[in-house]
Amino acid sequence: MATESPTCLVTGAGGYLGGRVIAALQQRGWRVVELTRKPAAGSAGISFQLGEAVAPEVFAGAKALVHCAYDFTQLSWLDICRVNVVGSEKLLRAARDAKVSNLIYLSSISAFEWSRSLYGKAKLETEKIALSLGATVIRPGLIWGDPPGAMFGSLIRQVDTAQALPLFGGGAQIQYLVHEHDLRDFIVRCADGTVKPPGKPVTIANEQPWTFRQILEEIARARGKKLTFLPFPWRLVWAAIKTAELMSLRLNFRSDSLVGLMYQNPSPEFGPQLELKIACRPFQLNHGG
Repeated sequence: MATESPTCLVTGAGGYLGGRVIAALQQRGWRVVELTRKPAAGSAGISFQLGEAVAPEVFAGAKALVHCAYDFTQLSWLDICRVNVVGSEKLLRAARDAKVSNLIYLSSISAFEWSRSLYGKAKLETEKIALSLGATVIRPGLIWGDPPGAMFGSLIRQVDTAQALPLFGGGAQIQYLVHEHDLRDFIVRCADGTVKPPGKPVTIANEQPWTFRQILEEIARARGKKLTFLPFPWRLVWAAIKTAELMSLRLNFRSDSLVGLMYQNPSPEFGPQLELKIACRPFQLNHGG
């Protein structure tokens, strides 16, 4: 008799990371149920809105929940807390009450004490809730891979289409990177219970720091391009974006994201990653490709 495939619920399925996690789970024989705003017709997806109450029957038969969703449309701290922090608590608590064995919360390397970005603060607050419920909390670095997506994909598009790029603060902001294969494989191991919740956030990234300028230069070399960098006062750009937000204009880049870039975590804690014997490959692109 064939063994029934385990079921994993995934939020944020429409995002880059959510999509890669789903693909990895399915490759390993999991049945994946997407919790999404607009389930595709005929799919096993379930209608889900972050911030709203979650019915217990949503979790029936599920072994794991991977929570990747974050609502970036919320701009004020009160709305961010209501939707992203309290909304995540509703989801995770409902899953725990429904006896879902393995809870995984995707946080960010931007979540740390003294974070200046509202995104980092919200992730940090949600981490505390997730840990209290026995979830595995993961702090990914900047995700790179092929095909590229999310922020890294945006950087590649900028390099491909521009001869000159603005650079804030000389591009000295430190980033830590993680290949999407390394990240998604770790998430799957958490979902199947191979990795037990360590009781503290786990940073998943290669330990080699890269400056923002070095990342752009590496992308340019791989694409066979030469770039000119234009120094730009970041606070002036922040003020312009913030003004647009106050006028209810929706832009592709948020003022809070710029704050997060300029005030990134200066010294992520890699201890839990080392204790779990997780090795993340170094950042290296195929040149000329």
